[in-house]
Amino acid sequence: MSKRSGKAGTGSKLVSGGRRKEWTGAVVNPPIWRGSTHLYEDSTDLASSRENRDGQFYYGRRGAPTQWALSEALTELEPGAEGTLLYPSGVAAIAGAMLAVLKAGDVLLVTDNAYQPSRAMADGLLKRIGIETRYFDPLDLDAFPGKFCERTRAVLLESPGSLTMEICDVPALTAIAREKGAVSMIDNTWASPIGFAALERGCDIAIMSLTKHVGGHSDLMMGSVSAREDLYRKLRQTSQALGQIVSPDDAALALRGLRTLQLRLQRESDSALQLAHWLSERPEVARVLCPMLPDDSGHELWKRDFTGGCGLFSFVFKGADKAARARFIDALEMFGIGYSWGGFESLAIPVDPAGARSETPWPPTTMDPADKLAIRLSIGLEDISDLKADLQAGFAAMEQ
Repeated sequence: MSKRSGKAGTGSKLVSGGRRKEWTGAVVNPPIWRGSTHLYEDSTDLASSRENRDGQFYYGRRGAPTQWALSEALTELEPGAEGTLLYPSGVAAIAGAMLAVLKAGDVLLVTDNAYQPSRAMADGLLKRIGIETRYFDPLDLDAFPGKFCERTRAVLLESPGSLTMEICDVPALTAIAREKGAVSMIDNTWASPIGFAALERGCDIAIMSLTKHVGGHSDLMMGSVSAREDLYRKLRQTSQALGQIVSPDDAALALRGLRTLQLRLQRESDSALQLAHWLSERPEVARVLCPMLPDDSGHELWKRDFTGGCGLFSFVFKGADKAARARFIDALEMFGIGYSWGGFESLAIPVDPAGARSETPWPPTTMDPADKLAIRLSIGLEDISDLKADLQAGFAAMEQ
């Protein structure tokens, strides 16, 4: 960690993180260091490189100043982290974390509202190598201890949950996991460490898809994993064994996005909250799933544990069928139709959570069973009035 940013505020860390003079020279941004081969002065220099220390030239697969600068900047944002590993996608980051802490015969507990690729990985790749996955209701603290057995080694959390945005009590869940001897991992892409200090809240490993907010411009794929010292060493060893590396060009793009992360998150969050309030008053909407809303079931936990939000939330139609939902989406012009989120542009996709649940019902028992079709919105940087007008056009198209 650089001396100037150790005790600085978030905005200052975002500006200064990773900008060591030995990496930047006389320019503001770390240059793009492209290279597979690193050359040594002599045999003594070559021998010293085998110590495998962070920030040390060895071979291109271990990175160079562009990647090191991004890793250091991300570590500075995560209080309690020893270091950060970079991966070529968010899913690769999830896989890297899982494979670093699990082996054949182990049991992994996964929150039932997890990101679908996380479920697919648990039910596919991990199962094939002898790791058992058990799902749990993240809102049922009383039942959670009973999910553990003598083989349980790790827990994967998300808060908010993917698609349906439930906030779980992360400090309480991680405290139980620690008592049981299990590692707590969290996919913290929604809030980022700016909005949720995962390690300070009890998690051992924090995972992010840098494709989303950090990149911010829908032009790169990348993931990261930050962890405490003992686990960071395991993560690093596993990452190197798997040959994981990100390109310096993509690292430079992520560094550029990182500098404006706080400003974009604030703008997206403000717009999302306005739209969430507006949608909650629409007759076509049964429920808005957004923990930033005061009447959301997870709002009190969100206020307690989070310092920020983002532009991603969902809403459920009141009694609509799939044809009506398709007309709504097809009428949108300002919102793009596409996966991912966290970019400067707004997106909308249909979501059907029931197919990705095994322990919790969808729709929940507190909702009318007819109200099950949902839309996930990612709010970008457009004018709020234009986004409202676009959604209004979508609702009008449903009546045709």
